[in-house]
Amino acid sequence: MTARLHAPRPQSFFRRFLDNEAAGGVILMAAAALALVVANSPAAGLYQTMLQAYVGPLSVAHWINDGLMVLFFLLVGLEIKREILDGQLATWSNRILPGLGALGGMMVPAAIYIAFNSQSPETLRGWAVPTATDIAFALGVLSLLGSRVPAAMKVFLAALAIIDDLGAVVIIAIFYTADISALYLGLAAATFAGLVALNKGGVIRLLPYLALGILLWFFVLQSGVHATVAGVLLAMTIPLRSPQSGRHAPSPLYAIEHALTRPVAFVIVPIFGFANAGVSFTGVGLDTLLSPLPAGIAFGLLFGKIVGVFGASALAIGLGLSAMPMQARWVHLLGVAMLCGIGFTMSLFIGLLAFGDNAALLDQVKIGILAGSLAAGVLGYLVLRLTGAPPR
Repeated sequence: MTARLHAPRPQSFFRRFLDNEAAGGVILMAAAALALVVANSPAAGLYQTMLQAYVGPLSVAHWINDGLMVLFFLLVGLEIKREILDGQLATWSNRILPGLGALGGMMVPAAIYIAFNSQSPETLRGWAVPTATDIAFALGVLSLLGSRVPAAMKVFLAALAIIDDLGAVVIIAIFYTADISALYLGLAAATFAGLVALNKGGVIRLLPYLALGILLWFFVLQSGVHATVAGVLLAMTIPLRSPQSGRHAPSPLYAIEHALTRPVAFVIVPIFGFANAGVSFTGVGLDTLLSPLPAGIAFGLLFGKIVGVFGASALAIGLGLSAMPMQARWVHLLGVAMLCGIGFTMSLFIGLLAFGDNAALLDQVKIGILAGSLAAGVLGYLVLRLTGAPPR
């Protein structure tokens, strides 16, 4: 009896969309656009009332920013650990180019922001807002260009954005910490020590890590250190693989990273974008955009990233510290440096930490982020589209 061969069933449009690496950026863009529409419509009051409504001890906005976003930072931490131990950042030679690019891409935007706001102690606190790169948005734009951009440049951008995320986490932990509670900080430290003990003891079941991770989140939330730092600390303790097993044994880190990727990309980050991107444009004119706070952010994201990322990377290549990514040209490096100016998610997050208690300044932060990110995304796309011809 002859077996009947069946042609593979075609994937649905929805499944193909979810499997596309640009999909997360598209959904985030749609969520941000919807927030802007709602914030400038008759529903603006309802939008704000909904975000400020309390559910238990915290407001909806607080649950999103200090609760849901912990999972985003957990995923960021898992990606950082995986890339350092078993990925594109596993060797120093692979770390040099994206590492120096990320360093330049944080230092120059911060310097530009400080130059704009040096006479205003009130706004100087936001110096870190333009230092961030939104990996979902940037890779989403890069993916739309297909073969016009060498695959090695996508790897370079991903590695740079991951190092940039690590820098943002360090900045948040050091510079955006409220009054410290020694008691809760000690309890958080003890809980983290318990997580490290699980790792060192070869425990590979995820349940004990997650149970202690919830405790860690609560203690960090109460300590004065921002609660999302707990997500990164938890990620650092999740084992890549069991010490008693071979290299090809099931990986706890890969398992939880795989479980989180879609919910974070398609649910959590868009919810965060919708909750925080809404800003009213009533009364906003060119004078508003050119005021020190939004101008410092917009110019920092656009020109700061170009000068910082491209300049530091070019210096590393020129000095022979690293080589140009395979099949890439200088124009590819320039276009990718422009895309690094898309700072949406992490920039908004840092802006909330810096000015969350001042609605007027926070609106200016959002205007600066939106203007700078939009300009960086469009210019980066055009440079790579028009001059980054596909390899023959």
